[in-house]
Amino acid sequence: MMLRLGLIVAALVVISDQITKVAASANLTLYHPLPVLPYFNLTLMHNTGAAFSFLSDAGGWQRWLFTLLALGVSGVIVHWLRKMPAQERWQAIGLSLIMGGALGNVIDRIRLGYVVDFIQVYYDKFYWPAFNVADSAITVGAGILIITSFRKERS
Repeated sequence: MMLRLGLIVAALVVISDQITKVAASANLTLYHPLPVLPYFNLTLMHNTGAAFSFLSDAGGWQRWLFTLLALGVSGVIVHWLRKMPAQERWQAIGLSLIMGGALGNVIDRIRLGYVVDFIQVYYDKFYWPAFNVADSAITVGAGILIITSFRKERS
């Protein structure tokens, strides 16, 4: 039961991630911010690294490392979801958000050789690294896992 829920959540993340990346790529100019709200721009960027552009200048091998890592983590999550009891719904959702985000970025790495980022948050002259829907899903999923782990400790 949790596997089915997990695959649906992950698929929704991948679909929404890919649709927004296609729209950003079609409507934004690379590295030119489009102001939306104070502290928020849409800015098309291509990230060949991982989070915070980690290893972005490593020469290309990192593309395959991050692809294999994401596919491996996704396989572990599918296995975990298969064995997960129905009462652990929030943990399943958290894991599925992480899997969907990882797979959304893997699609970019395989297809394009880089990940499309387009959400930019800033304050004054301080800019958070650009991110996308997949990155957001991974962050929210990790947050859910942290919260559910604290809830388990109490009970």
